[in-house]
Amino acid sequence: MIISPSLLAADKNNLVGEANKMKEAGASFIHIDIMDGHFVPATTWDEGVVKTLRPRCQMVLDTHLMIENPLASVAKYCKAGSDIVTFHLEACKDEEEAKKVIDLIHSLHVKAGISIKPNTPVEELDPYLASLDLVLVMSVEPGKGGQKFMPSSLDKIAYLSSKKKEKGYLYLLEVDGGINAETGRLVAKAGAEVLVAGSYLYGKEDYKDRLEALAKL
Repeated sequence: MIISPSLLAADKNNLVGEANKMKEAGASFIHIDIMDGHFVPATTWDEGVVKTLRPRCQMVLDTHLMIENPLASVAKYCKAGSDIVTFHLEACKDEEEAKKVIDLIHSLHVKAGISIKPNTPVEELDPYLASLDLVLVMSVEPGKGGQKFMPSSLDKIAYLSSKKKEKGYLYLLEVDGGINAETGRLVAKAGAEVLVAGSYLYGKEDYKDRLEALAKL
């Protein structure tokens, strides 16, 4: 299992140090939540955080855009140094626009991901699955850390895992929201391959043990 610790739960005054702390504990990914205050109520960072991390953090920069109009903004997150840029399907006006975002990300030699909110039917992802490098299932409402895991996400994960095997798709299946030892086991059983964990790791004295236990799922 790949673990992508979320900087949303980290010390905001020491993001490089917080990312590298998780690298030393065994994480290869770091999850960067970008919120614009419009698509979701909260605000976090802009592409500057990616630029800061890139030369000082030798991890996969897993950038999750919770922003309006991703077509207008994804390029700057790609050029800043993201390895993966994931945008929300709900932020696109139609299928054509979503495909343009994927193509733009790929044209900048970055891996492309799509995320869906808990109330979005998983079947809405079908037109894009063949061209994606990552699919992110939100198991909480995006925009706020520390929320409780929503079991309804398990059916979505199982659906996407089955589709991947059936069609030979190449995307990584990532889950974000309320991940801990218990929910991690549930999503792993359903087929998840990448777990985003924030408050379960950051601020805990035994974060290394917790990370290692998740990685073994």
